[in-house]
Amino acid sequence: MSSITALCAVVPAHNEEGLIGACLEGLSAAASALHAARPDVALRIVVVADSCSDDTVAIASSFSGVEVLTSMGGTVGAARAEGIDHSLAALRGHAEGGPLGRGVWIGNTDADSVVPPNWFVEQLRLADSGIDVMLGTVTPDFADLTEAQIAAWKAKRVPGKPNGHVHGANLGVRASAYLEAGGFLHHDEHEDNDLVTRLRAQGVTLAASDDCDVMTSGRQVGRTPGGYARYLAENLVPACVAPSF
Repeated sequence: MSSITALCAVVPAHNEEGLIGACLEGLSAAASALHAARPDVALRIVVVADSCSDDTVAIASSFSGVEVLTSMGGTVGAARAEGIDHSLAALRGHAEGGPLGRGVWIGNTDADSVVPPNWFVEQLRLADSGIDVMLGTVTPDFADLTEAQIAAWKAKRVPGKPNGHVHGANLGVRASAYLEAGGFLHHDEHEDNDLVTRLRAQGVTLAASDDCDVMTSGRQVGRTPGGYARYLAENLVPACVAPSF
């Protein structure tokens, strides 16, 4: 029998009315695949609408099977932590080995991202093999990039050889490891890297995976100064294009 009896997916969102619908359609498809493969595993999908002044809440609330929390936390770290705390409280009865045992898995993604249909199933497979943390790859939406940016991104990616970079848009962690590491701190950016640094220090088993690659927005003005949008705008092409003399 699987060691995982429950999964949750937490999505922080700040004024994402243009993208949250596609995000939740992807999660709904992944939920259907999970229910077909493992109907015994409980699942909760939670959107944390942080300081939203647009229609993010209304759009997210229209999706069946999605819980929407409204928050004024003000940072992505606080939103992730709030969503996870809420989910774990609701899933305590499913946690193997006690209320905070190893039987619950936390999937993290972003409101500007679309997970693949196998997203939950693949994380369940890794968890059942003994993995405590999944570092999943992401692919920017090529519709948002220039031809030069697309070529530069493709030059960096080797299929079948995940880079092991940390992306909050595709990060899975066993609940017991997450709690022991102290969870997400209330940072306004790099909260994902901070958590993984503490998880590594804890000696957990990590796996890099590109088997459930997540498509994320290729926008180049992001919600924080130092996130993936900055990387796409400032680092991707300069890092890959040889200078001309």
